[in-house]
Amino acid sequence: MALKHLAIIMDGNRRWARRNALKVFAGHDYGAQNLKTIARSVAEHGIQNLTVFAFSSENWKRSQAEIFSLLGLMRDFLQNDVQQLVNDDIRLFIIGDRTAFDQGLQDAFNQAEQQTAACTRMTLTIAINYGGRQDILIAAQSAVEKFKHKGKIAQHEFEMGLNTCRLPDVDLLIRTGGEKRLSNFMLWEISYAELYFTNILWPDFTIQDLSAAIKDYYSRNRRYGGD
Repeated sequence: MALKHLAIIMDGNRRWARRNALKVFAGHDYGAQNLKTIARSVAEHGIQNLTVFAFSSENWKRSQAEIFSLLGLMRDFLQNDVQQLVNDDIRLFIIGDRTAFDQGLQDAFNQAEQQTAACTRMTLTIAINYGGRQDILIAAQSAVEKFKHKGKIAQHEFEMGLNTCRLPDVDLLIRTGGEKRLSNFMLWEISYAELYFTNILWPDFTIQDLSAAIKDYYSRNRRYGGD
């Protein structure tokens, strides 16, 4: 099956910073720079959708200093890099609960999406303040309210309420950093995804590592529960 949707849990920024005797912010900064490189390479592989986990709904538990630095990186990206997405013909979507962010950042999200709306080469979806369980719960509540008169809700009616309703299911999920868990990321959408775990920390994850993961994907036999 063709690889149409790649998802990445970009893990390891903080450990990379400690390993290199740098402050945590530097790890996130290097990770953000690497996302630009990897996203461009994903597009060059002809993959139509890339979704990355940038900030989970659980990340608010981190220190205020780290949260401030992460939000600063988001602002810098939206201010300085969206035009490059347009040049590369990459459309940007932001998923997750935006209401936790200040109005300026929410406006920047909307503006970036509008600026890239005509791009067709690839869709880059960034999950910010996102949690898979929360998304499923909200979608279920929405479907019950919207279709309760029917008595029975169809799968596609439920999926209309998901943040990812515009995207196909995930074909391949890559997690860097050595951990082997999903961390509440796209739980509905990865039901039949192939999983690829690597010990490489995200700032060190190269386009060659990406190619190796894609090659591994195409070596697998996806049966979707069949023989």
